[in-house]
Amino acid sequence: MLEKIPSVVGEALSGLKAGTEKTAFHEVFADVPVTLALSSPAFADGAAMPARFTADGAGMSPPLAWTGLPPDTACVVLLVEDAGSPTPHPLVHLIAWNIPADRTGLGEGDVSRPDADVSLGRNSFLRTAWLPPDPPSGHGQHAYLFQIYALRRTLDLAKDPGRGALLSAMKGLVAAKGMLTGTYARA
Repeated sequence: MLEKIPSVVGEALSGLKAGTEKTAFHEVFADVPVTLALSSPAFADGAAMPARFTADGAGMSPPLAWTGLPPDTACVVLLVEDAGSPTPHPLVHLIAWNIPADRTGLGEGDVSRPDADVSLGRNSFLRTAWLPPDPPSGHGQHAYLFQIYALRRTLDLAKDPGRGALLSAMKGLVAAKGMLTGTYARA
């Protein structure tokens, strides 16, 4: 959808970015210890995501794996935010919550549909699925922060929560966190 925005508009907005300091990892849960390892066989931390995981490709969610959950973990939350979005707050690309603690990852495409086998919340486009990266042409590189949180108990949320409801429910329950950053830019 944003690929249709003229490159000159993207370039004009290139100085506007939400910023990593506004992501949940850095703003809301800054004091939580970083003891979880989050990785993807599709891209290294800080590296470019292959186009197949973006709006320029198939738009599938990337495969992810995590380790290091504390023994008292009741569930896992995965939140993906775009810190490079030209918006006041990071754009939410995925909310997956109450992931069972015995699960160690997600396969490629596992959260690309609303009928995923994990509970999904609403992304910034109000859909309950992976929102593929779709930065404006000429806007520059965007950083997609894949954030994982180990919670001490499961969340009791209404169906399809948004970012605000999710973060509010998580307060006081996060035992550990981890992050993987993927980047993407359109020429």
